[in-house]
Amino acid sequence: MSVKVENTENKNEVKLSFEIEAEKFDEAMKKVYSKTAKYFTIPGFRKGKAPMNIVEKHYGSEIFYEDTFNELVPDIYDNAIKENNIEAVSKPAIDISQMEKGKNLIFTAVVQIKPEVTLGKYKGIELKKIEYTVSDKDVEHELGHMAEHNARLVSIEDRPVENGDTTVIDFEGSIDGVPFEGGKAEKHELVIGSGTFIPGFEDQVIGMKLEEEKDITVTFPEDYFSKELAGKPAVFKVKLHEIKKKELPKMDDEFAKDVSEFDTLEELKKDIKDKMQKENEEKAKYETEDLAIKTVCDDVKVEIPSGMIEAEIDNMVKDVEQRLQYQGLTLQQYYSLSGKTEAVVRDEMKEQAEKSVKSRLVLEAVIKAEDLKVEDSEVEEKLKEMAKNYNRPEEDMLKNDYLKDYIRENRKVEKAIEFIVKNAKITK
Repeated sequence: MSVKVENTENKNEVKLSFEIEAEKFDEAMKKVYSKTAKYFTIPGFRKGKAPMNIVEKHYGSEIFYEDTFNELVPDIYDNAIKENNIEAVSKPAIDISQMEKGKNLIFTAVVQIKPEVTLGKYKGIELKKIEYTVSDKDVEHELGHMAEHNARLVSIEDRPVENGDTTVIDFEGSIDGVPFEGGKAEKHELVIGSGTFIPGFEDQVIGMKLEEEKDITVTFPEDYFSKELAGKPAVFKVKLHEIKKKELPKMDDEFAKDVSEFDTLEELKKDIKDKMQKENEEKAKYETEDLAIKTVCDDVKVEIPSGMIEAEIDNMVKDVEQRLQYQGLTLQQYYSLSGKTEAVVRDEMKEQAEKSVKSRLVLEAVIKAEDLKVEDSEVEEKLKEMAKNYNRPEEDMLKNDYLKDYIRENRKVEKAIEFIVKNAKITK
C-alpha cells in the first residue's frame, strides 16, 4: 500500500493519494459478502446460501464495491492521518479513480487542515475596567420582588374594579349573535391591565361593580391566531363575581423572618447586597474575559477553513435540537413554526460560529506560545469535585481517561484567558 501527501492550490488543504493492493480489496469484498449474503435471493439456492461467485454473476461484482470501500478505507485513512501528523478539520472529499475486483484500489482524499495562527499583541493589551455597583435602589427593587412573591389577594367589596385588580368573571362571546368556540368561561380569574385578553376588553371591565352584568364590545385583531375570528367585532356578556386586590406585606423584621433565615430586615438587606455584588463581580469577570479574547482576536491573522465553520454550525444545530427536545419539539417542527429553512438557520449561525472557531484557535495559539500546562493534581482535584457534585465514586471518575483529557484541555483554555487578562493593562 502507498500513501502520498501533498498540498493543494488551496491554503489549509492537503491531498492524500492512496493505492491499496488488490489482495486487500478482494479480501475486504469477501468480508462484505459474508455480512450481506443473507439478503440475496438467487433462484435454485436458499436465501443467503448462494456462493459469492454466483451472487456476482447474478448481480455483478459492483454490488459489493461501495460496502467494500467503507469496510476497508476508514481505518487506512485514519492511520494515514495520524502517521503524517495531519490535523484534519473537515470530512474528506473522496475521488475514486479505480475500484475493481482483482485490481488495486486507487483514490484520493482531499481534507482541510487546522490553519496556522499568527498572533498579534496578546500581552499588555489595553482593556477598560468593567465594574458594577449595587445601590440601595437595587436592593429595594429586589425586596420589592420578594414582596410581590409573598403578596396575598384580599377581597374588595366597597368599590368598583380598578386597574391592577384581579377579577373573577363569567363571560360568553358571540359574533352576530352566534356564540363561537372557546368564547365562554365561568369563574375565570382575570388581572386587569395584564393584557391577556383581546385589546379593549380589560379596559371595559374597569368600573364594574360586584354582580354587575355588562355587554363588552371588542374587535379581534387582524393578526389573531384564529382566522375565523380575525378582524371581526364581537360582543361578550360579562358578569363580575369578585374583586381582589394584591396586598403587599409590610417591610419589617417579621417579613425578613418569613421569607429568609434572617431575624432582621437589615440582615436580609445586607445578604441581598452581598449576593448581588458577587453576581456583579462574576458578570464583570466574564465580560472582561470576553473583551480580552475579542481584543486579541482582532489583532490575529488566520484563514479559517470552511470545514471548521460548518462543523461548529453542526454543533450549534445539535444544541438547538437538544433544547427543543426538552420542549417536546423537533427541528422540523421548529423550522415550520419559525417559517425558516435549515439553510436560513445555518446561515444565521455562521457569524457566531466563525467567532467561536477563531477564539478557540487563538487561545490554542496562546497556550502553545506560553507553553501553558496543567498538572495532574489539578485534574484530579477537579475530578474529585465532580464526583462529589454528581454523587459518583471518586475512583470511577479518576479512572475516566476521556474526562481527564476533557478537563485538562478545558483548564488550558482557562489558563490562556487568565494569562491574557492578568497581563492586560486595565484602565478606568
